[in-house]
Amino acid sequence: MDFLRPSTWEEALAAKAAHPEAVPIAGGTDVMVELNFDRRRPPALLDLTRVAALTEWGGDGDLLRVGAGVPYRRIIEELGGRLPGLAMAARTVGSPQIRNRGTVGGNLGSASPAGDAHPPLLAAGAEIELASVRGVRRVPVDEFFTGPKRSVLAPDELIAAFWMRPARTGDQFAKIGTRNAMVIAVCSFALTLDRERRTVGTGIGSAAPTPVRAPAAEAFLAASLDWDSPGAVPPAVAAEFGRLVAAAAAPIDDVRGTAAYRRHALSVLARRTLTWAWEGSR
Repeated sequence: MDFLRPSTWEEALAAKAAHPEAVPIAGGTDVMVELNFDRRRPPALLDLTRVAALTEWGGDGDLLRVGAGVPYRRIIEELGGRLPGLAMAARTVGSPQIRNRGTVGGNLGSASPAGDAHPPLLAAGAEIELASVRGVRRVPVDEFFTGPKRSVLAPDELIAAFWMRPARTGDQFAKIGTRNAMVIAVCSFALTLDRERRTVGTGIGSAAPTPVRAPAAEAFLAASLDWDSPGAVPPAVAAEFGRLVAAAAAPIDDVRGTAAYRRHALSVLARRTLTWAWEGSR
């Protein structure tokens, strides 16, 4: 197995173009597990840890551009106030050691339906910046995933960054696992409420072949909330929102939970996060 170690972004793109079969590695929290269990044996690894450009973030107009190599720990510490939903998800990832190394870019690269970062990205309407020697493109996150552990990434492309609008009101994330820490989600849910724009965003994890949104639930809630009122969400609205979120999922039975349990859990998570997000957006 070859080990490619570029020191600049330009060198990384050139290496990926010359070796499209090379698997990128940053934190290694997913790739090394697959290598250790012999689930993957690529002809080459493309180490991105020396590419400083991937570890930078900054503002561009109304958006934040966050490099694909920014680890979860920095998202929590440096971006928790701007991207609270993503920071909540980051706090549930693995152990402190994993959060020091793991990255949202790596989560996206693995494209797992259970990736913890994916629901907040979906709820916020993020865009994923992909780059190659041919140029740069930005893909809406709900178009990025094409199947279990599959995405629109071309063989010569690398994930450069993701773009998100900083939260101005209520963001929430919740997940259910078979224990409280260091666990793959049985299911997860993210919600974004924007009182200023009167919009709703959702993201569902580990309950379909890919991470998905719940468009019908978003439309219903945006039309049903009294955006000008500080009052509580009516119970009937919360219940219908939960039902529509559960209906948007396409779960399976597996070792972590049944499809029926996942649907029920998503309806509960949707109602709870709605209450928390609404209260937090006042």
